[in-house]
Amino acid sequence: MFDWISSIINAVGSFGVAILMFVENVFPPIPSELVMPLAGFNAARGEMSIVAVIIMGSLGSLAGAWLWYWIGQKIGMDRLKTLTRKHGRWLTISPDELDQANDWFARHGGEAVLIGRLIPTVRTFISVPAGVSGMPLSKFLAYSAVGTVAWTSLLAVAGYMLESQYERVSAWLNPVSTGVVVIIVAIYLYRVATYRRRVPLSRTEGGAED
Repeated sequence: MFDWISSIINAVGSFGVAILMFVENVFPPIPSELVMPLAGFNAARGEMSIVAVIIMGSLGSLAGAWLWYWIGQKIGMDRLKTLTRKHGRWLTISPDELDQANDWFARHGGEAVLIGRLIPTVRTFISVPAGVSGMPLSKFLAYSAVGTVAWTSLLAVAGYMLESQYERVSAWLNPVSTGVVVIIVAIYLYRVATYRRRVPLSRTEGGAED
């Protein structure tokens, strides 16, 4: 992974940073915690401008966020409700809970997007509920931009300041990223296991459930 990321950045410079950050948002196993510090290190060696690194990294990341937002829009609330009626247990949410979540997102969606863009793994998928809930694209991009620029700047500047020791950024953040994933999986499994307790059969329309 490291050699592949390094080869792309070395081959096409800051444009490669944008490509990698776009792919990172679409395919989370590619870590921004490695891409941006490595780009910052290259900037410290004079191979790129640190400003260009931050701008291109942020643009690539925002493009990936927009793609997930668009997917959320295409799914839409009506289709998602149909899915929750049929496969509520595996989605871990009922139509009623979906309405409650959508109401919450309508009130606090901007802050959720901003904070979500600063959390590994969550930053990739926070765009989907924004699209599903119908958040205006301009609002979504504005909040996403604030969180995204903050995240990419932090990582790039850390790599720039640490120079040859930039891998310390990845070494410190990787356990955090892993911890977030473990927590998300644990919550998902818990909600699957307790779905029937939370949502009795009588509350699902027609009792339809996978």
